[in-house]
Amino acid sequence: MLARQRQELILDEVRTTGGARVSELVERLGVSDMTVRRDIDVLAARGLVTRVHGGATVAGSSVDEPGFVAKLGLHTAAKQAIAAAAANLIEPGASVALSAGTTTHAVASALLGVPRLTVVTNSLRVAEVLHESGRDDLSVILTGGERTPSDALVGPIAVAALRRLHVDWLLMGVHGMDAEAGFTTPNLVEAETNRALVASARRVAVVADNSKWGVVGLSTIATLGEVDVVVSDDQLEPDARKVLESSCGRVVLAA
Repeated sequence: MLARQRQELILDEVRTTGGARVSELVERLGVSDMTVRRDIDVLAARGLVTRVHGGATVAGSSVDEPGFVAKLGLHTAAKQAIAAAAANLIEPGASVALSAGTTTHAVASALLGVPRLTVVTNSLRVAEVLHESGRDDLSVILTGGERTPSDALVGPIAVAALRRLHVDWLLMGVHGMDAEAGFTTPNLVEAETNRALVASARRVAVVADNSKWGVVGLSTIATLGEVDVVVSDDQLEPDARKVLESSCGRVVLAA
């Protein structure tokens, strides 16, 4: 198969599913890991895809917002490890807010091991995970609001609900994290809702895998200094870790 044919197949896979892993492409195309990475580099240089750790995603601007399903299959091992580490921050009996996103969706499952929780969320997917557990010692409060492509409930109704709440922890997923822009999202209304989540919490932890570093969405949710803990995976670049530690104070890297 010619390089151009491979690259067209890779591009088609990324556009169809929102992203593709190198390991899956190696198996599908019957070529080496290095060949697939070179093809992704070529597509990235042409602005057709965005190269991320372990694969590629749809090339986008600061206003592009991939859907929940498109993001669900990306970096799954890292998200599971991050979720377990984030759940270790939470003590039994705590009140916890969870924002929307695929990483917080994994966190919701991990929190099922923590007894006597009250969870506030603007995520339909998170609420579903918690509700289906059937636990008697778990209270779930869903904010309401308008639904986004990432299945977040946002807007004035969500913000109004959050302004009257006070939680011990916020575990927040983000679209990107950057030394200058801070923690960002491509959705302006979701940014406003997430800022209300930040304001409702005594302590804030961002849960984000290493591919989010250097990504900048349209709107800033919080500066690096407004967050108490960043929970990421152990593939986070050393320079990124230094920046986060100097600004946030604590970085947890899950293996």
